[in-house]
Amino acid sequence: MRKLVEKEIVVATHNAGKVREINELLAPYGLIAKSAAEHGLPEPEENGTTFEENALTKAKAAMLATGLPALSDDSGLVVDALDGQPGVYTADWAEKEDGSGRDFSMAMQKVEDALLAKGATLPEQRTGRFVATLCLIWPDSHVEYFRGEAEGQLIWPPRGELGFGYDPVFLPNGHERTFGEMTSEEKHGWDGTPEDEGLSHRTRAFALFARQCLSK
Repeated sequence: MRKLVEKEIVVATHNAGKVREINELLAPYGLIAKSAAEHGLPEPEENGTTFEENALTKAKAAMLATGLPALSDDSGLVVDALDGQPGVYTADWAEKEDGSGRDFSMAMQKVEDALLAKGATLPEQRTGRFVATLCLIWPDSHVEYFRGEAEGQLIWPPRGELGFGYDPVFLPNGHERTFGEMTSEEKHGWDGTPEDEGLSHRTRAFALFARQCLSK
């Protein structure tokens, strides 16, 4: 496992929510991290069938464009009753038909409608998880992956206006509030040390990354 000794990296995403969360997690490590959007980079086409493939696509494009180590995140919602959907197509479920952007209220309704079509009305029938895969690529094309998962259930109606994406319908196991009702600190659930795995999928992936590649 290679250590990240460089102090400047590019966070290979245009998703403002992800940029915010990743920068909050990076803050204790003294890294200078600008997003792909801040570098003026276009969004690469993601046509992979796994989180790892899509994460590599984004990280590699940012690394080649900037010459910097690049950290990307590909994440999604995996619902058991829907045979793992929306999975790698989580963001696609939010795409507006007119191509004008993403509407996650619509996406959450799609998930709910699909669950009802399956007859999944009881909590035990509505299990799922958020999955996040971080990909770190160096300018010499060395790659490392870090995967985190957060188990929970899908609730309806949505609760909370914090977070982003599908957070308002995801109730993590052992908690009474959705990710959408938690502050970012609560959602991270992390004390800032690599030994603590945290609560959210992204934090759990980041804790692995910190444990293996960073040192405070």
